[in-house]
Amino acid sequence: MSKLDKIEELQQIVKNDSSNAQARRQLAVLLMDAGFNEEALQHLLYLSKVSSFDDGIFYNLGIVYEKLRKFDKAKDSYIKAIELAPESYDAIYNLGLVYTELKEYDDAINAFNQILEVDPEDSNTYFNLGLVYFKKKNFVQAMENFQKTVDLNQDDLYAHFYIGNIYKEFGDLDNAKDKFNRVLELSPDYSWAYYNLAVIDYEQGNIESAIDNLNKTIEMNPIDVDAYKILTKILIANGYKIDACDLIQQALTNCEESGDLYYLAAKIYQQVDDQNNYSYYLNEAAKNSQTLSVSVSKIKKELSAL
Repeated sequence: MSKLDKIEELQQIVKNDSSNAQARRQLAVLLMDAGFNEEALQHLLYLSKVSSFDDGIFYNLGIVYEKLRKFDKAKDSYIKAIELAPESYDAIYNLGLVYTELKEYDDAINAFNQILEVDPEDSNTYFNLGLVYFKKKNFVQAMENFQKTVDLNQDDLYAHFYIGNIYKEFGDLDNAKDKFNRVLELSPDYSWAYYNLAVIDYEQGNIESAIDNLNKTIEMNPIDVDAYKILTKILIANGYKIDACDLIQQALTNCEESGDLYYLAAKIYQQVDDQNNYSYYLNEAAKNSQTLSVSVSKIKKELSAL
């Protein structure tokens, strides 16, 4: 029997006997697994009222609320599950994730440390602890926990990636490049690694390598606005004006409307002395002021000058 068939069967059972808690609970879990989170939520809320001392129900409620990005309610549900079953370590771990989403970082650290007291070899917990410290900009503690992550799991590409970012933050560009290259060994299509390598190449004056890595970034992630911005500026600065025009058109086709992209297009066409497109994209930039880094008054001055 397929999952959907089983869902239909359980729905009929619950319809015929609404007090069948076992069927309702099984239905809620299946709905959750199938992505029907709103439907699962309704059944779990019903169960939480009739079985208010069941930690598993509140744990599943927390999962559903997380999936629905209702993190405050997810937090309350996990806390209730832990009150009912203090050694519910899955709930404690998930609570740490929710605290991270809510930027309640000290509480997240406490939750993850509780997990490590029980399982000091849990690489995922070290990673999430590192992520919390990274978000707090405590890069020393973040590095320590990301390093413990890769010590336990050499193939954790995200830990390698964050270590690369910390090296970059500290100005250790060679070690940063080594880490981003390690990420690409593990995942050759990870666009952010190419992007960071490109930024380092650009800072070190390796223009051709920067262009190559930005092209790879865009190949892997055709909607990376920042990659388009940097690459077009590099192309213009190095005399590749036609390539810059082609690239900005690609960006405008692939990305959502962006005032900054329109303004960048205008400046590119100004460089190639195409006054019609220069004027057109200035106007488009002004229309998208909510995604524009420069002031609309500056654009109006440029239009007046035309």
